[in-house]
Amino acid sequence: MKKSSILRTLLVSSVMFSTFPAMAGNDVESIVKDGNFFGEVRYRYENVEQDGISNNANASTIRTNVGFKTGEYKSFQALIEGQLVNNIGFNEYNSTTNGETTYPVVADPNVAEINELWVTYSGVKDTVFKVGRQKVNLDNKRYIGTVNWRQNDQTYDAAAIINSSIPNLNLLYAYVSNVNTINGGKHALGDLDTKTHLMHANYKVADWLDITGYGYLWDVKLAPSLSAKTFGVRATGSVPINDDWSFFYEAEVAKQSDYGDNTSNYDEAYYHIAPGIKGHGFTLKLGYEELGGNGTTSFITPLATGHEFNGWADKFLSTPTRGLQDAYVSGSYKASGTSSMLDGTKFTAVYHKFDGDSSGDFGSEIDMAVGRKFTLPDSGQPFKDVDVLLKFADYNADDTAYTDTQKIWVQFGVKF
Repeated sequence: MKKSSILRTLLVSSVMFSTFPAMAGNDVESIVKDGNFFGEVRYRYENVEQDGISNNANASTIRTNVGFKTGEYKSFQALIEGQLVNNIGFNEYNSTTNGETTYPVVADPNVAEINELWVTYSGVKDTVFKVGRQKVNLDNKRYIGTVNWRQNDQTYDAAAIINSSIPNLNLLYAYVSNVNTINGGKHALGDLDTKTHLMHANYKVADWLDITGYGYLWDVKLAPSLSAKTFGVRATGSVPINDDWSFFYEAEVAKQSDYGDNTSNYDEAYYHIAPGIKGHGFTLKLGYEELGGNGTTSFITPLATGHEFNGWADKFLSTPTRGLQDAYVSGSYKASGTSSMLDGTKFTAVYHKFDGDSSGDFGSEIDMAVGRKFTLPDSGQPFKDVDVLLKFADYNADDTAYTDTQKIWVQFGVKF
């Protein structure tokens, strides 16, 4: 982690923290008494078999988050959270910083860092000011997210204003000075010094129409090719079909061009449409997503939670220069009312067909997962539930630019 980045965050947050005693006087204790400790422990085993790399990856990692959120006083509130990621057991993988380049990448390096450190002020009616290191997830995280699937969160050193003074309308503006990526401070791009502006407006018309307009201008000094400006519109909604089933959809269109220090001169488009139905525990969805590309430049999403898009094998975290067309179908079922051990278990399957936007057949992928939350006995321990997840991805390439890849995950997690 860059010293300048963490120093800026600590300086701003410590100044804000210092206002608490002056304001609270004898009531400082209430800031602690009304606050709460929180945390998470998540273990994951990941196996990767990738053509072209002779060794299979076997990664066994554990993530531990511990934090404290203060009570609110005089409209101020603060939070601090630490995050520790360690390899335990199997360590045959390329974490992107451990030098094990003869293994496939599992981007979960060992890190110990301040994950969040922020202060909010809500003394202005219907407005919240937030300053410091924070998690930012906008909409479906296609552009801005924390990449929570990886063990090390992506966080943002930012100042944000959120306003809801107009009924059903939420406005956000944030300036991001640094992005703390999943790769950690030892990676060359672990800290991205940026001049990034996030503008986001969401208006709920009705259950059948929730519309969002956004403008994201990111200027990345260490990697000018990641600098871009993106403007778009997104719509989501749902409509009952009958007492048991409902129709839902999401539709989005965006335009992107070069920005800041990016030396390329380009304009690319983005389209996504995904209608579906759900009922009786089933969710079925058809989707088509297109990220434009002309063979030289393409529509990029460098700050996205990319694992949630274009297949769990993560072959397209960076958009190919030829662009990407992803036609997919997904189905899930959460068992209930079966009076068996299956109740509460969720089964998911997804199929993707990938093509280039300008040329190329990039292959296909099948993803499957089984997840379940188990309630633990109330025996005085701090954990109420344990989440268990089994997950599989099988990518089959049809283009020499990519290689067949299979991944398996076993994950356990608890929160308090």
